Amino acid sequence: MYQTAAANFALKATLRADDSTKMAIGSKIIKPGGTDPDEFEKSIAQALVELEANSDLKPYLRDLHITRAREIEFGSKKAVIIYVPVPQQKVFQKIQIILVRELEKKFSGKHVVVIGERKILPKPTRKARNPLKQKRPRSRTLTAVYDAILEDLVFPAEIVGKRVRVKLDGSQLVKVHLDKNQQTTIEHKVDTFTSVYKKLTGRDVTFEFPDNYLNV
Repeated sequence: MYQTAAANFALKATLRADDSTKMAIGSKIIKPGGTDPDEFEKSIAQALVELEANSDLKPYLRDLHITRAREIEFGSKKAVIIYVPVPQQKVFQKIQIILVRELEKKFSGKHVVVIGERKILPKPTRKARNPLKQKRPRSRTLTAVYDAILEDLVFPAEIVGKRVRVKLDGSQLVKVHLDKNQQTTIEHKVDTFTSVYKKLTGRDVTFEFPDNYLNV
């Protein structure tokens, strides 16, 4: 009888712990439209919960969450893309270097990039009726969103210059000049940045660290 009671108590404790874990994971990923996260997204949320509980990041991560996550392949490598709410992005960036390093340890050395969750609004047409007569915010244009993705990818480096070269077939190649002071920090990731940007936007980009970008 005592053994049965002890077993029931242990089972209830386990169930409570499981419920608590599920709630913690659920608080770390809130998807647009309230859709359920997939298993990969849950694994990212679980990693955030663990980092919040067992690292110096707790004061920051406590009030932060992500909106979605995905894994992409390029060649023989894989990268993890984590989307965060734009209003929380400044706080994420305060801990991003440490956070990314810890997440890359947990995910077998795969490169992790953090991008703001942004939505592109279509260009209004003359036929389209807009009773509110609101102009499309510039931050919601395709160009602005693509530029923001580029800035997010290379953080903490700053983009100090940019050139667009038009190929013979009409396609464009964007040459991005990055702050040389951050070269040792992110140079090993530029191939990942190139592949992620291509995957998200369909556009080709290369990255350089010129000594004097004003004269290149």
